[in-house]
Amino acid sequence: MTSPYHPPVKRSVEIAGHKTSISLEPVFWDALVSAAEEERLPINALVARIDLERAQAPAPPGLASAIRVWLMLRFASSVTTLDA
Repeated sequence: MTSPYHPPVKRSVEIAGHKTSISLEPVFWDALVSAAEEERLPINALVARIDLERAQAPAPPGLASAIRVWLMLRFASSVTTLDA
């Protein structure tokens, strides 16, 4: 088993026709891929949605941070649903 403690990995995504690089730890990339599969969306579409939500925040974080927060909120929501 690979250690979950790994430096961020940079990958390119396309948002609204523009390529951008995002650096995330592999565990977050894996979670993002799983979320996209569960929502039946391409990764680019999911990242674009997260980017739109991030842009509407009073103090928007960087995109990589927004993705991590989105994934954590999604995880917390699923745990709460399981506990109910």
